[in-house]
Amino acid sequence: MEKGYIKTRPKTVVDITKIVTIHYYEVGKDFIFDGECHDFWEMVYVDKGSVAITRDGEEIILTQGEIIFHRPNEFHTIQSFDSAPNFFVISFVSSSLAMKYFEHFYSPLKKIHKSLLTSIIKEAEESYLIPKNDPNLRKLRRRKDAPLGSEQLIKSYLEQLLIYLLRSDKSTESTAVLPPLAEEKPLVSALKDYICSRCEENIKVDEICRAFGYSKSFLSRLFREYTGSSLAAFAIAQKMERAKELLRDDRFNITQISAKLSFENPQYFARVFKRECGMTPTEWKQLACK
Repeated sequence: MEKGYIKTRPKTVVDITKIVTIHYYEVGKDFIFDGECHDFWEMVYVDKGSVAITRDGEEIILTQGEIIFHRPNEFHTIQSFDSAPNFFVISFVSSSLAMKYFEHFYSPLKKIHKSLLTSIIKEAEESYLIPKNDPNLRKLRRRKDAPLGSEQLIKSYLEQLLIYLLRSDKSTESTAVLPPLAEEKPLVSALKDYICSRCEENIKVDEICRAFGYSKSFLSRLFREYTGSSLAAFAIAQKMERAKELLRDDRFNITQISAKLSFENPQYFARVFKRECGMTPTEWKQLACK
């Protein structure tokens, strides 16, 4: 005889029903967005630098590592503040009662929150065609080669981010069910700092290994294990980030930036930039500073 099983429907605290837009901005010091309001939620996370945000007349300075939410039909503006900032904007639809908590919310993010946000952005880049610096984006375009379930993962990660932000307020983050993040070894952090501090130089992997006194095979394996990137790829990525900073500075032209970053000539710099960033330095500058 079949036993009488009782099926339990899981309680849902936050339910994201639609993703509206996902933006990434790398803008200049003079960037100003005059503002808008809409009938869905929006969150802004500052990845680098700082921005000045107003929401219903209240001005807030948001710095690197901080997040803010705009409730539906709240008028809000954003502009650069003493820097050339990078920031994410994600908008979505949710009618969950728990969202009321985020109506006036802004705060620094903790490690677990940043991990979830990183996962959201990774899946978003693989799911949709996301142009940078496009405030006129009104509809996400799906990638034909998107990985299986990537859009569902965006929804899931975003809901988890909201839940853990709610939990943090109640000091219950220790009950998190996500696996603990691997602590980065001090040697890996030192490698990153060393590469970043010399991003304007033509630094070679062999030179890095000699500076730290370890074999190339050991450092390469260790660095990839903790970052998912090779030493060379990380070095060129940092050089490109520095290039973007310089491109947003009107004091330097392409030739000067190329020389400052130790490229053989501006043409080679432009080829590398296009390969890494998907557009020429001139195109990127026009987009970032418009």
